[in-house]
Amino acid sequence: MTNLLEATNVSKTFSTGLIRKSINHALTDVSLAMGKRDPTILAVAGESGSGKTTLARILLDMTRPTSGEVFYNGSSIYGLSNQDYTSYRRDVQAVFQDPFEVYNPFYKVDTVLKTPAKKFGIGETERQRQLAIEEALDLAGLRPDETLGRYPHQLSGGQRQRIMVARAILIKPRLIIADEPVSMVDASLRATILKTLLDLNHKFGISMIYITHDLTTAFQISDHIAILYQGKIAEAGNAERVIKDPSHPYTQLLINSIPKAIPNAKWDSSSNKVDSAVHHGNGCSFQPRCVKAMEKCVNNEPPLYQIMDDKAAKCFLYDKLPIIDNRDLSKIMLKKTFDREKFVR
Repeated sequence: MTNLLEATNVSKTFSTGLIRKSINHALTDVSLAMGKRDPTILAVAGESGSGKTTLARILLDMTRPTSGEVFYNGSSIYGLSNQDYTSYRRDVQAVFQDPFEVYNPFYKVDTVLKTPAKKFGIGETERQRQLAIEEALDLAGLRPDETLGRYPHQLSGGQRQRIMVARAILIKPRLIIADEPVSMVDASLRATILKTLLDLNHKFGISMIYITHDLTTAFQISDHIAILYQGKIAEAGNAERVIKDPSHPYTQLLINSIPKAIPNAKWDSSSNKVDSAVHHGNGCSFQPRCVKAMEKCVNNEPPLYQIMDDKAAKCFLYDKLPIIDNRDLSKIMLKKTFDREKFVR
């Protein structure tokens, strides 16, 4: 059975400068897939500059990869017919980090709801579209009479973000790509927005790629997780297994760096030996920071090792275990895992 959306060996390289060109490998051979059955939430996590947003833009066809392809229903999105491309645009929607950038300050917020409603045929009449918009706003936790008719600057950041969630509810996509959707709202609204996203998954059967640097929220809402480091997948698999028992030294660093609710507790900085943005050579990109680095890590890129049925890591610490390729990793990400109650507090 074909997947709804699949990225295969996607890489993206940026170059800057005319005389002295500088090359930045934002993504390197990243593969992931979102199936049509069993709507799931996949978290893509990592520190700033790890390639998370670049991956999101490629999946949304806002940026073309340097190599690799993205497939929708088994067909490359770069060769879809107009009708199939419209279906792709409807089925794959986005909620961005900064909602203010989505709005035209000269138009009322109604525009971001009415335009897609009309384009994608929501309702047959203007009245039906209006009722659908009001219902979507209500499901997103907004009062239509306090939201519609206003300009973006007249609403708070949380309200603007929830309007984008309402837009997704209105269109009823099969997949939402949420790029840091709660990073620019205060704590009181964070749980509300996350709860709404969970409701989209549970009540409407919408899958989600949740992009974040916050492993706490990733654990709370995701079924699977992929940890990115310098544009490569370091570890991936069942979210609970990865976060509760991390295998890759980088994932361990991220987990140990989460602030604890203990005033005198020290944060782990043992792996911050050098600037993470600086890496040269053919070896493991995390090797300069890794306290467990071995001699072979310097000049050799580790493959993906299957740690468990539903978890894999790219680290020579597990060189006695089976090696898998990126397509096998995508299958792990689609593996039905044991059910657990998701929660947001």
